[in-house]
Amino acid sequence: MDLSDISRKFIVHWGEMGTAWGVNRTVSQIHALLFFHGRPLNAEEISDTLAVARSNVSNSLKELLNWNLIRVTQVLGDRRDYYETSSDVWELFRTVVRERKEREFDPTVRMLRELVAQPQFAAETPDAQDRVRETLRLMESLGSWAEEMLRLSPTTLEKVLHMGASVQKFVRGSGDPVTLNGVDVLPPAF
Repeated sequence: MDLSDISRKFIVHWGEMGTAWGVNRTVSQIHALLFFHGRPLNAEEISDTLAVARSNVSNSLKELLNWNLIRVTQVLGDRRDYYETSSDVWELFRTVVRERKEREFDPTVRMLRELVAQPQFAAETPDAQDRVRETLRLMESLGSWAEEMLRLSPTTLEKVLHMGASVQKFVRGSGDPVTLNGVDVLPPAF
């Protein structure tokens, strides 16, 4: 498959961003290729298009499958496996957030809870105890917030994202209505 200049730039940039996020460049580029083209591709097509070794493609596909970012599908009359990803950016966002939370965030919360629960924790300095407990409280709050955000519909989540700093007015109780795109979403008396 020949890549257009636009698709090539998208795929290359996605690979660079993946590296910045701690994801292998080829993994990110394969996901970008599948997302951009919006149709199932087999491993050979992916390898040829990206000029990447077949073994690298195979390992990268396994990683994308483990992250639940792609799925295997079949094409009638072809015995090879084809791979596709969601074309819904909100679904992809939720998947990435959910997977990263489960792999990175939740283990840290569990470890902090275990530390605080250990009898030896009381032997630490009061300042150290406070910092660990505050870190745990922050992470538990962020975890709860993330779970709530993941339950929102894409439309509602987008509205929440657009509210941005307007939330400060609500939290501070300024008496002013909080508006979103010129529409009051929270009354001043709330």
